[in-house]
Amino acid sequence: MIKLTRLDGSILFVNDDQIELVEETPDTHITLVNGNRYLVQESAAVLIERIISFKAKIVVRAGQKPGKKYFRKRLQDSFKPFSKLKQG
Repeated sequence: MIKLTRLDGSILFVNDDQIELVEETPDTHITLVNGNRYLVQESAAVLIERIISFKAKIVVRAGQKPGKKYFRKRLQDSFKPFSKLKQG
């Protein structure tokens, strides 16, 4: 979600995936897919930059894989090679 400012100064968080249309008349109008409309202080260029920044953060977080080293260590600790079979 991206943080925006309404014309009265209150803070608004908008799900960027729900934005259908951004119109920049003297004020910036945001229309969501459900039909809700919002007037915000930020320009369309600032809005687009915030959306790009938010999505980039998601991509970076998704690529970190925080638990991978932990699981690799657990698997190495529990690894026991097979003993040679006795041939009869």
